[in-house]
Amino acid sequence: MLKKVFLCVAIIFYFASSSIAAELSPIKLLPPDMKGGKSLMQSLQERKTSRSFSTKKLPIEVLSSLMWAACGINRPDSGKRTAPSALNWQEIDVYVAMEEGLYLYNAKAHVLEPVLKSDLRKNTTVFLQPSRSSVANAPLQLIYVVDYSKMSFVTNDEDKKVYSSADTGFIAQNVYLYCASEGLATVIRGMVDRDTLSKDMKLRDKQKIILVQAVGYPQ
Repeated sequence: MLKKVFLCVAIIFYFASSSIAAELSPIKLLPPDMKGGKSLMQSLQERKTSRSFSTKKLPIEVLSSLMWAACGINRPDSGKRTAPSALNWQEIDVYVAMEEGLYLYNAKAHVLEPVLKSDLRKNTTVFLQPSRSSVANAPLQLIYVVDYSKMSFVTNDEDKKVYSSADTGFIAQNVYLYCASEGLATVIRGMVDRDTLSKDMKLRDKQKIILVQAVGYPQ
């Protein structure tokens, strides 16, 4: 009898979770604006870390170009991207936490796919000092997650960490330069409660959070 009760509870929880995720719709991103923004050299000159954010949301045009700049496909024939990746593993997934919910960037389709209808932005900032609390107000928190199952031929854990950390850095720098080009604020953070956030995001065992990057308009 007890087993039947547990089974019923599990079934109810499964369908409840599925319906919550289903309430989110995919966000079809626009083609990136290839003519906007500042020059590369000017963007490098103005690249900086900011910890003061407005709550103003990013328009779809800016969000679209931001995600493409981060790790979008720039060579359609080969499917290769704006950020380099060791052996083209593309092992870094970029999750996007917004007020509406959690999304996963699908570079091939240039779409934000719904993952969870829950605002996890503040869950990424639990270790922040009170003086830096405005980082939690950023409309966008990019969560960089490595999927070790994609890293074939590597058995050494230390090598996996080195490659995935470097690949994350490439993506994060792309975001920094795009933000400098468009007058946006951004800060990358390593102080994250990874265990709790991983559970909130329902990540698999082979997936690990590396860094989180806030993006928004300066306050």
